[in-house]
Amino acid sequence: MSGLVLKLSPKERVLINGAVIENGDRRSRLSIVTPNANILRLRDAIHPEQANTPVRRVCYIAQLVLSGDVAPEEARQQLLRGIEQLSQVLTDHDSRRLLAQATEAVLDEAHYQALKALRVLLPREDRLLAAARQ
Repeated sequence: MSGLVLKLSPKERVLINGAVIENGDRRSRLSIVTPNANILRLRDAIHPEQANTPVRRVCYIAQLVLSGDVAPEEARQQLLRGIEQLSQVLTDHDSRRLLAQATEAVLDEAHYQALKALRVLLPREDRLLAAARQ
């Protein structure tokens, strides 16, 4: 993840390689220069009970890799299978592009980038599920 810049709000927490780091009282920027560092903004974290939709479940698996709770090689097949299942439902061009980015990121073991691409799909999934309930 070379070149990642985190912009943190006051008191915002971030998980970096398994360590929770809390920002001080002012906004700040951190430049992450170590390649393959595992980064997770805790404000973006999905809690286990929130992993109750297809996209959220796949995001949660990527998140478990970033938090160090699951080894990348253990999660790889689940992530790829989940992304493949999503691609059968989310067939518009933009969703397909994001799913392709997520797939490539998983194959490259760039789980932060995979999570980033998948998170964009959350509002779409919410709209589809709301429409299906009506």
